[in-house]
Amino acid sequence: MNGVVGVNWAGNTVFGAAELRTPETVEQLQELVSARPRIRALGTRHSFNDLADSSGTLVSLVDRAPEPRLDTERMTVSVAAGTRYGVLASWLHARGYALHNMGSLPHISVAGAIATGTHGSGNALGTLSTAVAGLQLVSGQGELLEIDRTHPEFTGMVVSLGALGIVTRVTLDIQPTFDVRQDVYEGLPWDIALTEFEAITSSAYSVSLFTDWLGDTIQGAWFKTRLAAGETGSMPPSMFGATAATTETSLVEGEDNTTVQGGIPGPWSERLPHFRLDSTPSNGDELQTEYFVDRRQAPDALAAVRALGASIAPHLLITELRTMAADELWLSPATGRPSLTIHFTWKNEPAAVARLVPQIQAALEPFSARPHWGKVNTMTAAEIAPLYPRLPEFAALCERMDPQHRFRNSYLERVLGLAD
Repeated sequence: MNGVVGVNWAGNTVFGAAELRTPETVEQLQELVSARPRIRALGTRHSFNDLADSSGTLVSLVDRAPEPRLDTERMTVSVAAGTRYGVLASWLHARGYALHNMGSLPHISVAGAIATGTHGSGNALGTLSTAVAGLQLVSGQGELLEIDRTHPEFTGMVVSLGALGIVTRVTLDIQPTFDVRQDVYEGLPWDIALTEFEAITSSAYSVSLFTDWLGDTIQGAWFKTRLAAGETGSMPPSMFGATAATTETSLVEGEDNTTVQGGIPGPWSERLPHFRLDSTPSNGDELQTEYFVDRRQAPDALAAVRALGASIAPHLLITELRTMAADELWLSPATGRPSLTIHFTWKNEPAAVARLVPQIQAALEPFSARPHWGKVNTMTAAEIAPLYPRLPEFAALCERMDPQHRFRNSYLERVLGLAD
């Protein structure tokens, strides 16, 4: 393993921190924060850049017990920050409860996902961060703070990129558990996808489209339909010019790691993610890039990227197109507008990705594309600032909660203009 702390999940970032600590209690974490001039939290290492790094100390909370706590009166669950979504989801379903959505990977930590605006898919569904009802965190002064939606700046604290403190517990909204069926269709014509985009993406609880940008068709359309109690549902043999797949479809060649398809009903926790918790997450040996654009501009934005298809395809494993509702979280990439995300899972070819990413960003610039905070991009603070109207307020909040800049790093300086 390279360096003192090692590398991220993809192996494309070597952490430069001098040490990695694993405090066993909140009190130990408070002592570390108070004693270290630079410190940040490291989650499941699923960021594809230096977002989580520190020039000083990194702390990991991922091995702490989940300790979930249900509040059935408020319909919330509180859980340790480093808990993986798949672990929490299984625990909730076993007790008759659910989250509103899941990301494609159940392997990621709750705190890491919400801090970066990570998401699932669904026109009417917000990002995972929109389910946050409360946070417990250690501030830059070493104080343990309990924050909920009554706080006047709560919407600025959820998607925080780790700049406000180290989150120790997260409280999430829950609902009664439900079943989902997952149906895969093949050969969706591009011309129909562009002209009927909103109809396609609103035709199920969660919809994902998969493409390599070549040819006249989108390879896969995954429809995840929410079912009423006791319902099995049914899907037609064709939709929007695409035909129902007759066999299980894998997103990774040679890997059997996807959740159950074929319209077989099952728990939300085992259908909303694309990948199983007990399997390799995605391809494993890959890089990722993703941009959020206004969903109302989806056809034009997709056409702009499609024009680069011949250059993109040789270095691509797959592109996934997903949608989500607008939210009010200050640094959420979906803030203020219903969104389409254009996601690229690349082969682990850093030189090619470094060449292609600026071209994609230039193609998407007319659409005010916002990058996923945890994925490969080259956008600077000057380019990002106009995309987030409340960024000045967030910077002021950082100064109040972390006046000694303990949680600053080179990423926050480069991307948000927050001096390290």
